[in-house]
Amino acid sequence: MSSTKSNSTKRIPNDYYVTPVDEIDKFLSFHGKSFVKGKILDPAAGGDITTNMSYPLALARFGYSCDTLDIRPDSKAAIVTDYLKTDCKGQYSTIITNPPFCQALDFIKKGLDDVKAGGHVIYLLRLNFLGSEKRNPFLMKHMPKAIVVHSRRMSFTNDGHTDSIEYAHFIWSKEPSGKPTELYLLPY
Repeated sequence: MSSTKSNSTKRIPNDYYVTPVDEIDKFLSFHGKSFVKGKILDPAAGGDITTNMSYPLALARFGYSCDTLDIRPDSKAAIVTDYLKTDCKGQYSTIITNPPFCQALDFIKKGLDDVKAGGHVIYLLRLNFLGSEKRNPFLMKHMPKAIVVHSRRMSFTNDGHTDSIEYAHFIWSKEPSGKPTELYLLPY
């Protein structure tokens, strides 16, 4: 997922952008560990001949292991498949990834259906994911439990250029609490 500063930039096939591992580390160090538990799945794990799978690498640094799926044939994921067509219901307590932005809502809905009772779905999304007529009906009924905002703009490319927008880890609980969403800001 990447939000460019120029409309002329072409999107990468399958919306594959490498998530900076250090940003995942910041999230896990700050607050993420309280939401990560049990058996873990990264359903859009990524990785290829030149890059590691970001979430599995970061999670391993904190003592977690996770199962990996990805739709791309060149991915390093253990299973190459389309998560949206894969039966994972009730197998995982935590589902965490940077989903393809064009399919983010579908990933969220499936994640909430798949995750075990008491589990969490954690996705890295653009902060402006909240502002959409298309997503509004879903979000009005399924607001995240917490949103952890990355203050520093991320770079998803090898050139070091940052995106034109901020990102956040959105955390949904399997069972909505009915409470307001908790908002956290990561230190710069």
